[in-house]
Amino acid sequence: MITTIIFDMDGVIIDSEPIYFRIILKMFDEMGIDMDEQELTKFVGRSDLWETIKDEFDVEFDVDEINQEEQRRFLAYLNNHFDEGPIDGVEEVIRSLDEKNYSLVLASSSRIENINTVLTKLNLNNYFSLRISGAELKTSKPHPEIFLKAAELAKSEPEQCLVIEDSKNGVLGAKAAGMRCIGYKNPNSGNQDLSSADWIIRSYSEFDWKDLNGKESI
Repeated sequence: MITTIIFDMDGVIIDSEPIYFRIILKMFDEMGIDMDEQELTKFVGRSDLWETIKDEFDVEFDVDEINQEEQRRFLAYLNNHFDEGPIDGVEEVIRSLDEKNYSLVLASSSRIENINTVLTKLNLNNYFSLRISGAELKTSKPHPEIFLKAAELAKSEPEQCLVIEDSKNGVLGAKAAGMRCIGYKNPNSGNQDLSSADWIIRSYSEFDWKDLNGKESI
């Protein structure tokens, strides 16, 4: 029986991947790194972008400092330019699940400062007392660590958890954790292969949230 719903954040609750793409590609340009947006989409859902870039391109920089600069630029954009709400339909889904007493966990590869700012900006703080940042963990999606930690936070077994993810890395991590997973097909997250998910949706209106445990497809 499903008792816990684990939400990714970027591309699932907030349509933020295009913001990150613009920021990171600008930083690449400033650093002389040759990578286009299509290649960058392979890192969606992961928290080890800059470590990988440093190794693959043999560029000298402090990973912590560059992560902080990316975060600074994202938060500046969010606070000064972002005037959109959550992704269509997701707030209603979150509210409905909360009313039905499902445990809700936010598990994002973003830094905790970004998580807290986004939830505050979107007025969703009250729904996610349980939240975990992949940036603070030893491994990155598609490793299952973040999802197993999320289950621990909710005091749930993996088989009691359902994950909502928009990236190939996230879906693979959820399945590796022994959890069921809904792949949310967000076109702004790039051409993500979500075929490992138990169910793929393109809109939150496609799923009957009233009876999670009664759905044969999950």
